[in-house]
Amino acid sequence: AIAALVITGAGKAFSGGADIKEFGSPKALAEPNLLSLIGVVENCSKPVVAAIRSVCMGGGLELSLGCHYRVAQTGTKVALPEVKLGLLPGAGGTQRLPRALGVAPALNMIVSGEPVEAQMLAMVPGQKLFDKIVDADVVDAAVKFAEEIPK
Repeated sequence: AIAALVITGAGKAFSGGADIKEFGSPKALAEPNLLSLIGVVENCSKPVVAAIRSVCMGGGLELSLGCHYRVAQTGTKVALPEVKLGLLPGAGGTQRLPRALGVAPALNMIVSGEPVEAQMLAMVPGQKLFDKIVDADVVDAAVKFAEEIPK
């Protein structure tokens, strides 16, 4: 039986975010969209762990925020850069990030759009954004983390 799920990016990064060339296109409006996918992840009956490496931007960060746990590799940069395009994060990032990180640092990220290193955010007192920061292979670490989640 499946005890937990680990998700990660197919390449060197977790997610660089949306392809801005697709904004407003029929593909961008097709189901399943990011918001519905995040809802499925968030409501999954099994724990979902995000294995985050390199960059985690925009919708990728919003997807990771829908996961129950997040394990990031040292040096990973996260951001909600939509504001730089005159947009707001549209898949729940403005609600989930403050709950995970705290209002002040989350607001700074949302209004600046600037990338921040995961290990800097992990130092924010009381943060729940990252459950673990690792130097080793993040997928291996996330699988190990998932195996240790109480049943």
